[in-house]
Amino acid sequence: MSLPHLFAPLGIRAVSFRNRIGVSPMCQYSSTEGLANDWHLVHLGSRAVGGAGLVLTEAAAVDPRGRISPSDLGIWDDRQVPGLQRVASFIRAHGAVAGIQLAHAGRKASTSPPWEGGRAVPSGLGGWQPVAPSADAFDANSPVPDALDRDGILDVIASFRQAAARAGAAGFQVVEIHAAHGYLIHEFLSPLTNHRTDEFGGSYDNRTRLLKQVCKAVRDVWPADLPLFVRVSSTDWAEGGWRAEDTVALAHHLSSVGVDLVDCSSGGIAPGIAIPSGPGYQVPFSQRIKDTTPMLTAAVGVITSPAQADQIIRNEQADLILLGREMLRDPYWPLRAARALGQDAAWPNQYLRAK
Repeated sequence: MSLPHLFAPLGIRAVSFRNRIGVSPMCQYSSTEGLANDWHLVHLGSRAVGGAGLVLTEAAAVDPRGRISPSDLGIWDDRQVPGLQRVASFIRAHGAVAGIQLAHAGRKASTSPPWEGGRAVPSGLGGWQPVAPSADAFDANSPVPDALDRDGILDVIASFRQAAARAGAAGFQVVEIHAAHGYLIHEFLSPLTNHRTDEFGGSYDNRTRLLKQVCKAVRDVWPADLPLFVRVSSTDWAEGGWRAEDTVALAHHLSSVGVDLVDCSSGGIAPGIAIPSGPGYQVPFSQRIKDTTPMLTAAVGVITSPAQADQIIRNEQADLILLGREMLRDPYWPLRAARALGQDAAWPNQYLRAK
């Protein structure tokens, strides 16, 4: 068997990825009523044309209360399916796998886009009351969220299930559940934000219960031949928070409920936490899970050069590389990387004169 490399194909269930390069979910804050539009088509479609193996949408809210901002993409309503279908169809037509991230922002909801300051949006200006596992605000400028009761938690689970069914109707081939970066599911996972005393708080088993139930609910409606990913914050980078060893244990549990790949990010649970960022700083989390669990992994975070990405795959530290900011800088990064690494990559016929 040949050794893996960045341009080796990857098969997960019945889906074949043409290479190990994926577009990481990146919020665009460009929707009205959660609807995908021409911006999403061009933004995501250009990355498929640019040679990525997987193109993931930004976080798509499973509930209007789960939007980060009023301008977030959504998948809580059947009216949102046709626009998403248009995007997914274009991505697939150009050789990439179309994926969608399902999300709920929790206590970090109802804020303005970053270029408008990222501040809390009051109800009179289109904002809403956020919800969370516990009634603790994200920071001094954020509203105190309502603590979800048991019925509210069951509604969240149902929202993810319904969103996954809509994702299938829209033609996506991968669903990723967002359980990272201080959003709702991560808030349940972390002892720093989950102060509940019921079956969804306290012990590790209780704090991971929501995510496991969401995964089961999604897998119930998501086709058995299509992959399911989960993005996690591998550590909170804070004393008393979620730890890397918790993520390893979680990966074992997730494999038993139909999850195929863990997307290994970190941080985001609270403001003011120092994160030792640098080139490839999150790759060790991916490698640890890959080495000690049956789970496939994706590496993310300050991965910028073709040689760096290729080395991560060749060293079997991850199965997939997800690029964020680097893909914003260069939608055609995969085509450039193929040339730099001496690998062949399929160019669109319309661009062959440049190959």
